[in-house]
Amino acid sequence: MKRFAALLLLATALASPLGAQDSLETAKRHELEDLNRQAREKRAAANQLKGQESQALVQLRRTERQLTGTRRRLRALEQRRTNLDQQLEVTHADLERSLEALARQKAKLARRLRALYKYGAARELEFLLSTRSFGQLLARWDFLVMVAEQDRMLLEDIAQRKAQVEVTQQRIEGTLTEVQKTAKKTQRETQHLATLRQSHEQSVKSIHDQRSEYEAAAAEFERNARALSRLLADLERRRRAEADRARSEGRNPQPYTGDFARGQGVLDWPVRGDVVGHFGPEVHPKWGTTTINNGIDIEAPMGAPVHAVAKGRVEYTSDDYAGYGEIVILNHGDGYYTLYAHLSDISVAQGVEVVSGQTIGKVGDTGSLKGTVLHFEVRKGGSALNPADWLK
Repeated sequence: MKRFAALLLLATALASPLGAQDSLETAKRHELEDLNRQAREKRAAANQLKGQESQALVQLRRTERQLTGTRRRLRALEQRRTNLDQQLEVTHADLERSLEALARQKAKLARRLRALYKYGAARELEFLLSTRSFGQLLARWDFLVMVAEQDRMLLEDIAQRKAQVEVTQQRIEGTLTEVQKTAKKTQRETQHLATLRQSHEQSVKSIHDQRSEYEAAAAEFERNARALSRLLADLERRRRAEADRARSEGRNPQPYTGDFARGQGVLDWPVRGDVVGHFGPEVHPKWGTTTINNGIDIEAPMGAPVHAVAKGRVEYTSDDYAGYGEIVILNHGDGYYTLYAHLSDISVAQGVEVVSGQTIGKVGDTGSLKGTVLHFEVRKGGSALNPADWLK
């Protein structure tokens, strides 16, 4: 009996650690499952948040592309209106000249008709029969034929002038119709532009008012800045390759080499206005989020002319470059570049030479989260320099 009790005690002692181990494993398994569940929930929430963050940005970019297209159509309509006005002015001048010539010919015809009425056909017969020789008769006959030919030409000229006046009047009416159609299209596009601007402002406000969307916008801004740095580095590699080819061919690699560096601290501003974005780290006043500004942002009226700060060559243009909108990059030689972004219009073409102070575009808000501003940068190769050190 004692022997059986001892065996039972030994079995219980051996079984207890095994049971405790099973309980521990079960608890750990439940804990691991709970952690996996929480991880899945957090990933799902993060994906949902990511979608919410990009929604305002997607809407903003879509609106900006529509704004760019609408502005382009408006510029085309305005140019068409200008051409039609010039055409209308020329047509009016033609009509006035034709009417004056027609009036002169009608007056001449009236005098001729009065003479015919006053003297009648018998006068011409008397003129012929009163001759004293056959030679004189022939001469007078030729004279009368000449007068009749002049009368015929006068009538034909009047008919031609009248037809020309009618054609010119029809052309004026057609041009006026085109002007009216263009005016209606311009009005519709202007209304559409106003609607898009309102939508743009709402998207920007949403980005500023919600932390997640602002952070998404800041992240996209940083991606765009990196892409721009890569673009400038590529432009610099091209410049160096072009300079090497010019030297090997015995040509001057760039006629304005050395000029830009001497302009440090004395360059004219590309546009006058308040600086609303400064070079370097910028901290959001509400969220405390820090973004790096590689240039400055100058607040100015929509459509204000933007000037080149120094002579150079238009190295790159785009009417929709990421978050910079319409952009112009000028190459000033020796690896120096200036960048002008958020434009509403570009008035220079890639590859052309520009002089200091020349208008290269107009202030706008394309790609901007700060309203109507000019984003201006100074670069040495791919490195951003503080524009405040260069502008006077």
